[in-house]
Amino acid sequence: MKAEAWIFGACTIFLVLVTPAYWLVTEAGSSGGDWTGTSALAMTTLLTAMVTLYLGFHARKMDPRPEDLKEAEIADGAGELGFFPPYSWWPLWCAATLGFMVYGIAMGAWWLVIMGGVLGAVALSGLVFEYYRGEHAH
Repeated sequence: MKAEAWIFGACTIFLVLVTPAYWLVTEAGSSGGDWTGTSALAMTTLLTAMVTLYLGFHARKMDPRPEDLKEAEIADGAGELGFFPPYSWWPLWCAATLGFMVYGIAMGAWWLVIMGGVLGAVALSGLVFEYYRGEHAH
């Protein structure tokens, strides 16, 4: 995790330099400056700093992974990487019902929102419980 901490650290340093520069450039260009962009950059700086601190803190407490060792071989990283789920149609139906509900809100048709909510509950239940029944049941 040291490599990831260094990457986020570099992003934090970049944002620490860019944020005041952005504020100065927008302050000179318009009356009052761009407070929205400046505050968004400031919050992004704080977020990357938080991730940097988290990764750096945990990198010191963990045993080094093969990715963190300079003399590691490719074979050192071999083995099981985890569980990767098979294909699933449920995310498509969840997204479709959400789109249905947003369309209903935009058009002011609340009956579409209610109908989308019911179909969305069915789609979300299918997504959550897909490994308990059917072809991929455990």
